[in-house]
Amino acid sequence: MTMFRLSLLSLAMLAAGTSSQGLAQQQQNEPTTEEQVEVIQVRGFAQSLFRSLDSKRFGDVVSETISADDLGALPDVSIADALTRLPGISAVRTGGQAAEINIRGMSGGFVFSTLNGREQVSTSGKRNIEFDQYPSELINSAAVYKSPKASLIEGGVAGTVELQTASVLSNQQQHTFTANLRGMFNDRANEVPDGEEMGHRFSLSYQGKYLDDTLGVALGYARLYQPSVATQFIGFAYNVSRDLNNDNRPEYISEGFEIQHLGGEETRNGYLGSLEWQPHDAFSLKGDVFISKFDKEAFARGFRVKFEGATANISNPIYNGSSVIGGNIGKARNGFTRVEVVNDDNRDYDEVHSYGVKADWDINDRVNLVFDVSHSRASSDFRNGLLWALVAEDATVANPVLDPNVSINYLLNGMNLPAVGLSQAAAFSDVNRLMVSKYGIYPFVNSDEVNAARLDLSFDLELPLLRSLEMGVRYSARRYSNDRSVFEYGSDGAFLSSQPPLRLTNDMTKVVNFKGDFAAYPSYLAVDLDKALAAWFPQGVPQPVQSWGAGNPDVINGDPNSNVNTPWSVLESGRVYEDVLASYVMVNLDTELFGLPLTGNLGVRRVTTDQSATNLSDVGGDPLRGAQNIADQAGLINTRYAFDIVGDKYTKHLPSLNLNLALTEEWQLRFASAKVMSRAPINRLASVTSFNISDTGEITGNSSNSPFLRPFEANQYDVSLEYYFGTGAVALALFYKDIQSFIQDDVLPEFDFKGAGFPVPDFIIPDIESGVPVATRNGSLFTAVNNSNGGYIRGAEIAWTQVFKELPGALSGLGAQLSYSYTESEVSLINSLGGEPFETSFEGLSKNVINATVFWEYEGIDTRINARYRSPFVSSQVGINEQITNFDSELVLDFQFGYQFNDNLKMLFQVNNLTDEPTKSYFGQQAMTGTLQYFGRQYFLGAVYSF
Repeated sequence: MTMFRLSLLSLAMLAAGTSSQGLAQQQQNEPTTEEQVEVIQVRGFAQSLFRSLDSKRFGDVVSETISADDLGALPDVSIADALTRLPGISAVRTGGQAAEINIRGMSGGFVFSTLNGREQVSTSGKRNIEFDQYPSELINSAAVYKSPKASLIEGGVAGTVELQTASVLSNQQQHTFTANLRGMFNDRANEVPDGEEMGHRFSLSYQGKYLDDTLGVALGYARLYQPSVATQFIGFAYNVSRDLNNDNRPEYISEGFEIQHLGGEETRNGYLGSLEWQPHDAFSLKGDVFISKFDKEAFARGFRVKFEGATANISNPIYNGSSVIGGNIGKARNGFTRVEVVNDDNRDYDEVHSYGVKADWDINDRVNLVFDVSHSRASSDFRNGLLWALVAEDATVANPVLDPNVSINYLLNGMNLPAVGLSQAAAFSDVNRLMVSKYGIYPFVNSDEVNAARLDLSFDLELPLLRSLEMGVRYSARRYSNDRSVFEYGSDGAFLSSQPPLRLTNDMTKVVNFKGDFAAYPSYLAVDLDKALAAWFPQGVPQPVQSWGAGNPDVINGDPNSNVNTPWSVLESGRVYEDVLASYVMVNLDTELFGLPLTGNLGVRRVTTDQSATNLSDVGGDPLRGAQNIADQAGLINTRYAFDIVGDKYTKHLPSLNLNLALTEEWQLRFASAKVMSRAPINRLASVTSFNISDTGEITGNSSNSPFLRPFEANQYDVSLEYYFGTGAVALALFYKDIQSFIQDDVLPEFDFKGAGFPVPDFIIPDIESGVPVATRNGSLFTAVNNSNGGYIRGAEIAWTQVFKELPGALSGLGAQLSYSYTESEVSLINSLGGEPFETSFEGLSKNVINATVFWEYEGIDTRINARYRSPFVSSQVGINEQITNFDSELVLDFQFGYQFNDNLKMLFQVNNLTDEPTKSYFGQQAMTGTLQYFGRQYFLGAVYSF
């Protein structure tokens, strides 16, 4: 049977007052209907909304979409900002920008993403792509599939995001050209010394049809240069326990905190190319190229407080439960309690490349074949450079010594800035007291690529029940690598004799004051890194290498006088191999149920995954267990480990069903059911089991990565009721995910490393020259397991869109878009970063997510305000290490105003983060502060020219 499909143009006519029934009759009786529709077509933001409603209404799965009328028409900084305005979708902000998206209470690791139907890899070292890598100016549309079908590539338990670039031959116009230029201003940049206030966005795009509309060409370029500024307080995890009250019950002590200025610049250059050839109606060939280069140069300056609570003198502690949130922390004799003045320099060079060729051939009237080959690769070169300074009694003498007068008074203040008093505060800005104790460079170099080929066949059956049959096969080969290296000079907690502290001078420093809300905190010295390094290393700064360390006791050609022991740089480097063979069969349904049109699809996808990783097993140097001579990049040979490749292979069957019942021409009922899976983040499949002993003797370990981790699995169900009327739509959806298994991170405090077989010594000597031994002590082990307990995630969504065309005069340009999502889960994870273990919700889950947009378009004016609210949720932050914390609720407002001078020229003014909403987090309870980060508002002013 054939269903009547209401198009965007039909909706426009309905907006003008024509009923859908009358319109259907007109379409049958009047040959000039298309011309009439063309005259009254809506434009601007309303047109984009109607186009999105069309896609949602006539799609065969539960979905949400956004679309642009022309390449370069989306106003957002990245596609991430645009996606967060869809129902049930929220964002995690990084540096004030939306980067990761959450769908229906699940974090970005459960979101699968494609570009033009092709799997995308990421610079994040994980599977979820960083959407801020994708300029909105180069994306023509984006769809979020909340329910899958068998023909979609597997991997999205939360959902699949499909980004689409332009298809030129489907354009009505022969040639289009768009130029976009905007200046940018951040109103908090003046609070960050050396922070940049101004930035810009610029884009050019062209689409053209040639050779009697058989050849289409699309070219696009988008540039973003923006300042990155923030002022922040970050509290560290509670990783030490002591019986402070002598009552045989432990109290938990934080590792410390830091108060810093962040600044820098972000530069993104995006390139798009597309060539489409359709010599006749039955065949088309299209090639696509997408490249994004995203460079970040950033600094972090301020001070970091390290309690070293296991040995510190602690008095007048103030508790929240059993966790210390205030008191006096003093340095014990030979202890390592300290305040570091930090001048870190980070550089991140990221690239994303996507290439694909697709052939579409109608073999005959009933058989279609599609063949697609693609290559996606991403690389990230992140260089973490740190410079830490400590207070000396006198920095001018020949052999300076540390100032032992370290006293820290503090009291956390929940979601407000804490009270802090530091005994050495005056010395932080004195070149005669402050000396650099450590300089280090820690690169993280990742590469990730996937090559894929797929073949899809569809057959029109024209049967009473089955409209068509689809089947296909896809093979992909993914290769991931992570390379660590290191250069270190000095120590973060002591002045070494072998690598003495470095002197600061007035010409390489300046005094920096905190401003605004942070004005009460001490001033400090900001260091010009280039001048300082030139003075300290006149022959050139040594470059980092992947090395066991010359002082490693397992190295046979090391240096007995060296204190450098960096086996983690080798152990945390490795390769991951993932080969996937997937096939599917799916029938598309077209029938009636109780006399009502019923469409949909039923299918199953079979997926076989072969995953493996390089592995270094600690065999204690036993040749009978495979010990080998393994050389590092510096030529040092370690005899302790055995090298091999280990992994796993498994097959999953993923059935899916989507049913769409047209109750009337306006009302539609949907039901969807599927089994879904998300593989472990690609970096988590690396084989890493390592431990590290700090200068203070604390042992920490990591076994959180393994090539034996199985995927996250769930059975999911969706029901939605949708009502489409002349000027908008209302949709109500219920969803339920029955989680079968998931990967759970865990932290085991005071883990018995020696008892578990780790070859750890009883003592270390951090300073070879002094020869003073330090006893080792057990710290935390970070680990991960496949949790098979499962549980549910369930919720409801309601969305309303309307353009008030029936209002008189200027009010007819009013419109609104409102959505509300409620999500809950019985899945709870155990987190001990706040001290005593407590339960947290599933990562990414906000119970309440609200998105509201009010817009007005009239006689060239186009203005709208958008509000995005999400209730508290769990996600990760970076302190000393990555920390899973509770994030406070947030409300982000954006405003846009535009004026269309003529058919070619439009002026735009935007304000992002209108209320300067900060990011705030905490460890389980708000009394234990995690992050307080303030980014500022971003202002944009510019113009779009098109013809």
